[in-house]
Amino acid sequence: MTPTQLRAFVTVVRLGSVRKAAVELSVSEAAVSMHVGQLRRELGDRLFTRTGAGLAFTPGGLRLASRAAELLGLQDRTLLEVRQAGSGRRLLRVAASSLFAELAAPGLIELFAGRAADLDVELSVHGPDEFAALLRSRTVDIAIGPRPPGLDAALVCTPFLNYQVIAVAGARHPLATVPASVSQLRGQTWLLGPSAAASSGLMSALIRQIGVPEDHQRIFQSHAAALEEAKRGKGVALATSFAVSQELASGDLLRLPAKSTRAQGAWHSVTLPDGDAPPVAAELTRFMTTPRATQAMLRGAGVTAGRFRPAIHVTLWS
Repeated sequence: MTPTQLRAFVTVVRLGSVRKAAVELSVSEAAVSMHVGQLRRELGDRLFTRTGAGLAFTPGGLRLASRAAELLGLQDRTLLEVRQAGSGRRLLRVAASSLFAELAAPGLIELFAGRAADLDVELSVHGPDEFAALLRSRTVDIAIGPRPPGLDAALVCTPFLNYQVIAVAGARHPLATVPASVSQLRGQTWLLGPSAAASSGLMSALIRQIGVPEDHQRIFQSHAAALEEAKRGKGVALATSFAVSQELASGDLLRLPAKSTRAQGAWHSVTLPDGDAPPVAAELTRFMTTPRATQAMLRGAGVTAGRFRPAIHVTLWS
């Protein structure tokens, strides 16, 4: 088996189509079919068949897809480590949920990267449900955010910071001083950051629990932008209590007194098991539990461009 053959097959599995795989790989459909055919002959398994509903994969084909993704990820990781050894620098690739990436990651990364002159950190934003696949394919070295749903028992998940989500509004909002019923809350305009649009996570769970209709939700590209609108009296926003402590103290924002508008959560680090995870990922996991790291996450002032190389993909909703 060659990496080219495995990459062709994994792409077919992921996209569910030989044609789409050929487009993504910038090769012909015949080339993809040839690589898959070579794997079929070598392994003695058809791997998949075409049906009216699409491709149907054999048990062996699904097993190969999982193992091939790991092999290709390991190959990419090895190439990266060899290049790093030649340049004298290390790279830590971090996947984070949107809420953690915006509020806590900058302070943590600045402090952690500042401890080592040879370390660069790359941050990308993903939903928690993507963490396991990203780690198994070695696309990232560590994932940080809420505990992913249905987490693979083979992965190491470590809680490191508790936080509280609350609902806030501008000082003149009618619900800022009186407890509101659930029906009143549903009727408000909710100003939300990108994490509220995720399929999992504390903010999206709270919105579902209250039952806020979609036409009453306004999703912004950042949580900070949603809070700015709340300060102007445009609606109700969700925020972590530590992120709005100054605004609450100054009276620019008021915390809604309704009990249904608050929830407790925890952030976790997720890595491959010991021995499979890069040493720098294990080092960050240990560092995140220290008092200095906690203070940096809660009060971090951002990072310098030389230390932090973000690769963040932001989606805008209207």
